[in-house]
Amino acid sequence: MPARSGAAAKPPLPFREVSGIIKDSIDNTIIGATVKLKTGTDSMLTTTNADGIFVFKNVKSATFVLSITSIGFRPVVRKMLNNDAVPRLVLDPIILNGQSNQLAAVVVNGTPSITYKTDTVEYKASDYKVRPNASVDELLKKMEGMEVGTDGSLTHQGQAVTRAKLNGKIYSGGNLAQAIQNLPADIVEKIQVVDDYGDQAARTGIKDGDPEKVLNITTRADRSVGNIARLSAGAGNNDRYEARAFLQRINGNQQIGVIGDFRNTVNGVASTGTNGGSAGGGNNNNSNSGSGGTTTTIAPTISFADQLSKKVQVNGSYGYSINKVHAITNSNGEQFFNTIPANRGDSTIFFTNNGDSQNNRINHKLDFKLDYQIDSANYLQITPTINFTSSDNTNTSSRFETGLRHQDRLGANNSYNKTPNWGGLILYQHIFKKPRRNLSFQFNYTNSNQEVDNEQNNTIRYYLPTGNVDSLVHRYIERDNLTKNIRTSFTYVEPLSLSSQLELNAQVNYRGYDNTAYTSNISANGQRFLIDSLSNVYDYSFTETRIALNYRLTKTKYNFSLGLTAVPTNLRGTRVSQGNIMTDQNYFNLIPIARFQYAWSRQQRFTLSYQGNPSEPSFNQIQPVRDVSNPQNPVVGNPDLKPAFRHAINTQYNNYISNSRLNLSANVVAALVNNQIVTNNVRIPDAYGAFKNETRYVNLNGSYNVNGNYNISKQLADRKYNLSLIGSVGYNRTVSMLNNVQNFRNTWRLNERFGPRINPNESIEVNPYVAYDVTRNFFEANPASNTDIRTTALAIDGRFFFMKNRTLQVGYSASKNFITGISNNISRNPFVVNAYIENEFFSKRNLIVRLQVFDVLKQNNFVNQVTTENGFTNTLSNALSRYFMLSVRANLQKWTGSPSRNGRQLRRRGDGSFIEP
Repeated sequence: MPARSGAAAKPPLPFREVSGIIKDSIDNTIIGATVKLKTGTDSMLTTTNADGIFVFKNVKSATFVLSITSIGFRPVVRKMLNNDAVPRLVLDPIILNGQSNQLAAVVVNGTPSITYKTDTVEYKASDYKVRPNASVDELLKKMEGMEVGTDGSLTHQGQAVTRAKLNGKIYSGGNLAQAIQNLPADIVEKIQVVDDYGDQAARTGIKDGDPEKVLNITTRADRSVGNIARLSAGAGNNDRYEARAFLQRINGNQQIGVIGDFRNTVNGVASTGTNGGSAGGGNNNNSNSGSGGTTTTIAPTISFADQLSKKVQVNGSYGYSINKVHAITNSNGEQFFNTIPANRGDSTIFFTNNGDSQNNRINHKLDFKLDYQIDSANYLQITPTINFTSSDNTNTSSRFETGLRHQDRLGANNSYNKTPNWGGLILYQHIFKKPRRNLSFQFNYTNSNQEVDNEQNNTIRYYLPTGNVDSLVHRYIERDNLTKNIRTSFTYVEPLSLSSQLELNAQVNYRGYDNTAYTSNISANGQRFLIDSLSNVYDYSFTETRIALNYRLTKTKYNFSLGLTAVPTNLRGTRVSQGNIMTDQNYFNLIPIARFQYAWSRQQRFTLSYQGNPSEPSFNQIQPVRDVSNPQNPVVGNPDLKPAFRHAINTQYNNYISNSRLNLSANVVAALVNNQIVTNNVRIPDAYGAFKNETRYVNLNGSYNVNGNYNISKQLADRKYNLSLIGSVGYNRTVSMLNNVQNFRNTWRLNERFGPRINPNESIEVNPYVAYDVTRNFFEANPASNTDIRTTALAIDGRFFFMKNRTLQVGYSASKNFITGISNNISRNPFVVNAYIENEFFSKRNLIVRLQVFDVLKQNNFVNQVTTENGFTNTLSNALSRYFMLSVRANLQKWTGSPSRNGRQLRRRGDGSFIEP
């Protein structure tokens, strides 16, 4: 078009940038598509990245021809005519349709089910089939490397996932269980498991410290504007009940949610989810985990996230929860105090303990994040947080000891504590005109004040050669622990070439502690008398400075970082009570920065990294005043303790062979601790001619561990049969002291799990499971106390569907554990059976009625073994687990399409968030 009279037309640019996105017919991006751009006599070639995006730089003409090809799709050729005066051309999405003439026996997909990126593992949700109204946790169970607990916990390739995001935004305060148990599976486009180093690292690329595993759920484009309502209510015998409400509004970047959870159930038996995917069998009754008792929960949460403008985003949530847990426990065990003599009873205490506890906990949590993109070069983030926790605990116990010490102790312990916690984060980043050059500042502050009032009433009977003696210990302990954490950091990135850069990271971490502890005796008439010798006023601080210089090289198939970090630390303390005594210690560490990753493809990678971190002693470990909270096991700190320093090397290998649908993953972590802070258990005489075990603290070297895990997943017959073999092996060598003599404990752990998922047709699901676990502890100072716990677990769960439309289903779960190595009065081999019958109503199957029965045979229990440096404790907790539950659920959702502005659909980032125009 000719220029208007009186106005000069803009001259054509010599070069321009051309970008676009390639998708399939159902709006999934296509990875690895070949894109060819031809202008006159020149041509350029590239492939789409992990988000389906291609970019051409230095294109000479705005008129060109694009040719796109990808295996399994029809080729596309398009001629483009654009304005020569525009420096950046962003093309409309290009859609590829499936190839119709492929052989029937060959299934080819343009995007593999699993893709490994630098810090992200990505799953294509459409490749995993679940039934209508399923929630995200059912989808995750079908994905390779995922292990989902009935409590909403998630493990990915042997590592715990801690938080959840939805389309790149923290979801409901990060509550993982609420996200995967309530969000519908049919809205999911991708599941991403991200190694999250924090917002500062995400923006600057400079990684420091250990990452957090975060689950990011990205929604399908056509499920990104709409409403979700999932409501359920149930009632059963023994006063069991549950009611849940989940209301969610999604409109592109806007997320509004209300979640309510009200229940009185049995820990580990009834599923805490709202889905119909299992019979709710939480058979955690093995020798290494488990938590018995009953829980009453009230937990409403509201959350809000939105992009208020092109520059401003907000994300906030408020959660309130009440948890009441009642547990009855029976335990036994051993404690040894020196190398075993001819008579083992002269060195070892054998004990049994019975307890009944009630824990009532209230929590308020408010999170808020404001992201302000000031302009193209400046960014600001402000994140205030407020958290308040209070708890009221009562515990009665009876302990009976024989062997080295013969005595009985009957005790009642009542405590109340409250902990207000508040703080905030400010992050600023500036991006220079030179590409990739940027700097950032971050400031964090948290303030936590824990107040604890504890009343202890213990009656101790001593069995002495001269006769029995009873002693009454009735004390009141008041603690006030104020903790202030301040962290400031500065980063700067200077690009050296297109593929390399220099990184500077400087930070100061200050943790200050102001503690008081007052101990009083309580007389028979209830009066309190302060005991100065057992009271303490003590403050200390730990300051860690890190100055790191790092070189990073990023190539197509590999990237690595090499550098050095200087870590000076200062530990300073003052004991105010009993005279002002100062402690001031300085230390210095020089540690390497080493990260290497090689990627053969987006489905195969190898990663190697090193981390080094100091840690200061706790308040109890450093205070030089005796703590007699447990009158028979006093604790006295050591003000001369040095900070410990942990060195860790982490290696990881991942390979997804898409043509075979075979996923291989392995991980090995080796760690060494210098100046490990360890206990020194010393026998001291008491007033009755017997002895007490006093815990002291020292620094020792010699602690290290090596742990590895692997995952092999194979899917057959279009995922009708899924085979999963998961295993881990670990060796841990810890050092401590017994009566000032060095003692080593060596622990071996082997765990193997095989769990196929069988779904031959739409009417049958069967999931058998077998696991074998061995935990062996070797005490070098006292081999007679070595333990060897072996657990074989057999389990099966599944569903059968009936009626023409398979609206009626019967589900079940059954498990049997065989435990050896724990005494007969603690160890049990329960056979736990749960079952339900459920029917779906209406054409959309969105009303569900279910009748459940938990622990049909009433055998469920929880056995747990805890080992220490000088002994072990085996604990059996109550379950009270057999009960019935009749429940009704309604799953409602309505969608109105993809988010758009001015009649055009919004483009998306790789994390699922939408790009506002």
